Amino acid sequence: MELKYKRVSLKLSGEALGGADTVDFDAAGHIAGEIQTLNAAGVQVGVTIGGGNIWRGRSAGEMDRNKADQMGMLATAINSLAMEAALKQRGVPCKVLSSLPMERVCDTFTAQRAEEAFAAGQVVLFACGSGLPFFSTDTAAALKAAEMHADVLLLAKNVDAVYSADPNVVADAQRYSHLSYDAVIEQDLKATDLTAITLCREQHIPILVFAMKEKGNILKAVYGENVGTLID
Repeated sequence: MELKYKRVSLKLSGEALGGADTVDFDAAGHIAGEIQTLNAAGVQVGVTIGGGNIWRGRSAGEMDRNKADQMGMLATAINSLAMEAALKQRGVPCKVLSSLPMERVCDTFTAQRAEEAFAAGQVVLFACGSGLPFFSTDTAAALKAAEMHADVLLLAKNVDAVYSADPNVVADAQRYSHLSYDAVIEQDLKATDLTAITLCREQHIPILVFAMKEKGNILKAVYGENVGTLID
């Protein structure tokens, strides 16, 4: 069976790595196992991880948003280092590249370094989002997708697809298998933030929203199976 997507930008939420204020290494290990299947299949994987399990900048109350978002970027670095450890425990070659310089911890991101890592068969973990305040990690994952010429942006969510409303609240919410960028924007479907959608639309990068928690879903996704909502 032929891969539909050979290079992917995978966005994981911080919550996927654990509960409040911490990293759950069992959860990290489960995700690392799923990423390992991609690497073994020959998929080049760039991973952007949120920091919501540790700190969420937009929920910082009266704190200056610049500082709040900088704290959030550091939270994503912690999660990236945790994922690096989980991948290495499974023998998966990987490299952390940070959008904020922190040479004593990891290398600084450049597109060339990412290309070199992919050529070496490594999973690349993008720490610190975009390196800028006011931009979500979904937007950072879209930006990295553009910079690394990814075939698709994979958005791993807590729900299995995009719905017309929150399926946990509205029992008869409509589940979508395929949407256009414009439909997501016009209907305000909350698949991701507006900046990420707009960037992907401009760069012609398809977005696949799916549930990571279902074992094997991510491998099905790269083979083009219907596992969520495709936005293009």
